[in-house]
Amino acid sequence: MKILITGGAGFIGSNLAHALRRNTYFKTDELTVVDNLSLGKKKFISSLIDDKKFFFYKTDLLNFHSLLKIFKRHKFDLVWHLSANSDIGYGARFTDWDLKQGTVATYNVLECMRRIGTKKIIFSSSSAVLGEAEKMPTPEQYGPLCPISFYGASKLACEGLLTSFSHNFGFQVWIFRFGNIVGRNSTHGAIYDFIKKLKKNPRSLEVLGDGTQSKPYLSVDDCVEGMVYGFKHSKNKVNLYNLACEGSTSVSKIAKNVVRNVNPGAKIQYTGGKRGWRGDVAKVRLDTKNMKALGWVAKCTSDQAVDKAITDLVH
Repeated sequence: MKILITGGAGFIGSNLAHALRRNTYFKTDELTVVDNLSLGKKKFISSLIDDKKFFFYKTDLLNFHSLLKIFKRHKFDLVWHLSANSDIGYGARFTDWDLKQGTVATYNVLECMRRIGTKKIIFSSSSAVLGEAEKMPTPEQYGPLCPISFYGASKLACEGLLTSFSHNFGFQVWIFRFGNIVGRNSTHGAIYDFIKKLKKNPRSLEVLGDGTQSKPYLSVDDCVEGMVYGFKHSKNKVNLYNLACEGSTSVSKIAKNVVRNVNPGAKIQYTGGKRGWRGDVAKVRLDTKNMKALGWVAKCTSDQAVDKAITDLVH
């Protein structure tokens, strides 16, 4: 297959790119990465650059004509669409950011696919589309979906575009609603931010909220493997799955673990309130029975994923 990864120099995308070029899961004839490097880093994929079957383009998905040229050049069999603004707080300050980098960018990808005949797309959605769900663990069929962040609203709009293109143009789509992903090459998130804060101020760690916020944290290796497994074993026209792990981990537990690994003498200071920032869903639990029915279960629990991620990022 000829595969495109949007956001392929970012956190999840770079881990996926390495796995695909190692032919870990299936053979890839060509692998192309498109990334504007706003959050992604070229060093994450530097070891792939000399691979003759690997192609990297620094471009923004909002540049439709540039993107269409890439599609025409490579004629992809499969698109792995991971590009998005992953900083939820940033979207609250600039209210059109997720609209552009999420929804409009996704439309551009889908329209390029339509024009050159690519029919398969895997999309990274988020538990943020659920908003503050009343049912926990929350299944894929839960509704109505009322996201409270612009990021979640954008992801939900993208899901609608995917299913609409599927119906109108015969696309086959795989939508994965992620829990919180952690691990090597991360560029944001609680673990990354806590380590960065402690390196800047070794004496004190500020934690937004009261520390009781808790979510399932999925290791990036499990995330990549789960997406591939779902793609290979679910063949409906529209395939929608929660992608998460067993258990959940509180922000307080993450903070204490980071302090223990970076600077045991630091004091943890909580800012208060039930959520870390406006748009943050304080409690998330995802029902993963549909992925289990396919035959896939994450190798790491939430706590194990957090522990491994801290080790990887600190050392």
